[in-house]
Formats: sequence, C-alpha cells, structure tokens
Amino acid sequence: MTTGRQRIQEAALAQFARDGYEGASLQQIAAAAGIKKPSIYAHFKGKEDLYMSVLGRVFRKEKHRIVQFFLSRQRDPLEERLQGLFVMLQEEYERNEDMKFLLRMLFFPPHAIRDEVIGIIYPFLDSLERKLIKLMEAESRRGTFQPADIHQAAIAYMTLADGIMVELLYSQPERSRTRLEAAWPIYWEGITGQSDRQ
Repeated sequence: MTTGRQRIQEAALAQFARDGYEGASLQQIAAAAGIKKPSIYAHFKGKEDLYMSVLGRVFRKEKHRIVQFFLSRQRDPLEERLQGLFVMLQEEYERNEDMKFLLRMLFFPPHAIRDEVIGIIYPFLDSLERKLIKLMEAESRRGTFQPADIHQAAIAYMTLADGIMVELLYSQPERSRTRLEAAWPIYWEGITGQSDRQ
C-alpha cells in the first residue's frame, strides 16, 4: 500500500524528471499527488528535502537494477553483458521516469543544491566503477578477458557511458542507439585487441 510520503515522492519524481529542480513546483507536485501543498510539509521540510529524498530513492533502485542485470546474465560473455547494460539503460530511459530523472540529475545537477547532489553522484559513480573493475578482474582470472589495463578499460567504459547517455538527454533515443552501435566495436577492440568487424 502506498503511503502519503511515497505518493508525494512519485509525483515529485515525474515533475523533477520533466521540469528539473528549478522548473518543478511544490504546488504542481501537491496537485499531482492529490493533496494540498501544506500537506507536503508533514513529510518533507521543503523542496530541497523532497528532491534529495527522491534522489536517494532513485539511486538505490537503479543501483539494484544494474546489479540484478549482471546477476541475471552472469553466464553471458562479458562483452554481451557490458554492451547489454547500455541497451538496458537506453530502454529504461524510454519507459521509466526513474531513469529520466537520474540522467537529468547526473548531467545537470540543480545549482541551488549542487554540492549535496554531487556528494551523492560521485560515490554512486565510484561504486559502479569499482564493481566494473572487480567484474573485469574476475573475467581476467578466468582467462575470458585479457585487456592491456583493466583500470583504463573501466574508465573508458564509464566515459563511453557518458557519451551514450547524454545523447538520450539531448536528442532522440535512436541517435543514442546509433552511437552505441558505432562506438562499441571500437571500444572493445581497443581494450582487448579483438575485432568483431569483418
């Protein structure tokens, strides 16, 4: 059963994903949640507190979603898993308010609370990079993956992720897919020396 707090967070998520921190208003959020604006203050101190609560909730959900993706495909070749994560994120962006909000916030943190948001973003990204390095190291020990430098391979992957994801924000998902299809073989060949191209 959805609580009043959760209903407000869900309404806020949709507003923040669409209009950003500055564009969303507590009045609009209250209306979308089916309550009056003063009722928000029974659960949150204000807009900043509400935004940070939504941010924390989305980060936890998306981190869990990424972990579950890798767990469900652990028997697949590493290349398929790594490329598949991008495909999954692209699909999530098209159908999921969480991903729209997350990407908007990652690339355009609200100026008014930038330091607080950055304090969540960097640990999140650092955690993903550490998990990626561990995954690559495990595959290297199995002999299925032999990059020249695992740390550089992980950093390059995160950099490629930036480019693929920011394209979703600035244009249509199709452009993001086109860029992934073009960039992936070059990335994979660059870190492994293996080419799938004919």
